[in-house]
Amino acid sequence: MRNDFKVYYSLFRIRFIHNLQYRMVVLGTIVKGALWVMMEALAYMALYRANPDVFPMDFSQMVSYIWVRQSFIVLFRVVFGDGEIYSTLRSGEVAYDLVRPVGLYGRWFCQSASNRLAFALINCLPVLLLGLIVPRPFRLTLPRSAGQTILFMLSALLAFGVTVAMAMLMYISLFYLISQRGIRIIVTAVTDFFSGGVIPLPFFPEQVLRAVRALPFAAMQNMPLQIFCGNVIGTDALKGIVFQLFWLAALIVVGRVAMEVATKRVIVQGG
Repeated sequence: MRNDFKVYYSLFRIRFIHNLQYRMVVLGTIVKGALWVMMEALAYMALYRANPDVFPMDFSQMVSYIWVRQSFIVLFRVVFGDGEIYSTLRSGEVAYDLVRPVGLYGRWFCQSASNRLAFALINCLPVLLLGLIVPRPFRLTLPRSAGQTILFMLSALLAFGVTVAMAMLMYISLFYLISQRGIRIIVTAVTDFFSGGVIPLPFFPEQVLRAVRALPFAAMQNMPLQIFCGNVIGTDALKGIVFQLFWLAALIVVGRVAMEVATKRVIVQGG
């Protein structure tokens, strides 16, 4: 077990350092993120001015939600990068990965996680700083207490794990598909919408929200963002973290079983 941890840590570190080389891509992401936040905040401002009492979050919470979501957008996106995994499956090079002494699920999990984390760490701080210096009412509001900050960080870590575990299920499905384009489009649309990437989940109709809250998508970016902006606090925040732990464990177990079944049927043509 200890040796496996060292191997996975080494794989994670190598991929992380490799992704730090793409500075211009990161710079473009930062500029795009800041502009997108301002446009989205202006759109919500128009809605709030019409009738602010009908919304489940006040405008300052909404602005904070948008800033933090955009700062960590790479961290919480199921479909992001990982072109090497797609190429490995398409070309048949996955056969080499299967004979390595490292499990394929753990290898891909570390690779996918490091790809996201490298870009997220560089992207989040500049965007958050911009959010803190812009004038009100578009300014980012930080958590009111240290406890709220700790709960946010823990929830964000779990949401990151759930996101990667969900991405692993998408990669495993590619063993049965000819092209990865269709599944990526479907996964992007479904996960972004039901995890709060388009609109916050509290804005959903009550009957729909009851069902959505039980799905694994609610354990992704929705929970840490709701904790950060103060819409979920105290006992509800702790229940949300337990909910995330459940789905993280469940998705990893399902993913490992699915990977084992899929790799037993792999047939690589050519030499």
